[in-house]
Amino acid sequence: MKTKITVKPGSTESNKTGGWRTFKPHYDESKCIGCGLCEKICPDMAISMVEKNGKKKIKIDYDFCKGCGLCAAECPMKCITMKLDKK
Repeated sequence: MKTKITVKPGSTESNKTGGWRTFKPHYDESKCIGCGLCEKICPDMAISMVEKNGKKKIKIDYDFCKGCGLCAAECPMKCITMKLDKK
């Protein structure tokens, strides 16, 4: 009997993993310069850049955010901070 140990590309879109995080990113829109580094560094594509009032801002999909903190570490303006996720 063969057992598959890998999954098909794109399968993470159907697996919401945000429920087991310990820390949650919080975003201060007033500090954001719209550089997009957070979107590029996010391993789960939980952050996307959206247009808001003519400026690029971030949108966080907490269903997929694992709370790794890479976005907060990478942000040059420190507009993302990690806080304990109270459930």
